[in-house]
Amino acid sequence: MTARRAAAAFLAVAAHAGPAGAQSPGGARDWLVELKRQNTGRGTADESTRTQVKIERALAGPFAFARLELPFPDADTDFEGDAFEPRPGDVKARLAFRAVKIGGRAYTSYVELAFPTADPESLGTGKFQWQAGARTRGSLGAGPAGTQASTSLQASQAVSFGGDAARNDTNLTKFEWDWRLDHPAGHYAKAVAKPSIDWVQGGKTGAVGEIEGGWAVSRDWTLILLGGGLLWGEGVGGTYGRRLEIKASFRF
Repeated sequence: MTARRAAAAFLAVAAHAGPAGAQSPGGARDWLVELKRQNTGRGTADESTRTQVKIERALAGPFAFARLELPFPDADTDFEGDAFEPRPGDVKARLAFRAVKIGGRAYTSYVELAFPTADPESLGTGKFQWQAGARTRGSLGAGPAGTQASTSLQASQAVSFGGDAARNDTNLTKFEWDWRLDHPAGHYAKAVAKPSIDWVQGGKTGAVGEIEGGWAVSRDWTLILLGGGLLWGEGVGGTYGRRLEIKASFRF
């Protein structure tokens, strides 16, 4: 499946899925479009310097949203890269579910499928990848200047299938633990630890740490800046040496 066909199929489904629910006073904003520029050094197969477009559609019923990620990795895969030489990457489609309560805690979840659409294949994993994950968030109370503090934990499992038999398989358990401050104006700051267990490498572990800040320019626009680096386990799936990322997201 090409990136263009995957995008067309996603947009056709999302456009007919219906809004998430009742409109807000200012009108519903069911769509999100995000442009990201990510410079990554010493990353694994799916962690490289790239430009990426994300399209997200809020859904109704048991579903929270559907998401399509269209990555365009640079032909030059080092940290500096070359934004003027993008190539098609592995397209990802995600379906997220609304929160359910288990043992008094609310959990959200998702399923995701990645397609080996990278051209050349060396800029992707070369295989289909199936991933599923769940997240729970808890309040840490009020912070300074009217902010609200929270923490969340996510666990996910990614496995590969099909594709190029000569390429490495993926069997990766990933965790994300974040601490976040949200400002009433929509700004936020958070710190994230992302440890993972690579079962293809015999259970070897690795982790990256990230600091992220978001500035709500307006009701619709948000600018995000992220910096990250390796904590331990170079070469473990999902890790990288260093990262600098800037994103602009628009809701409508």
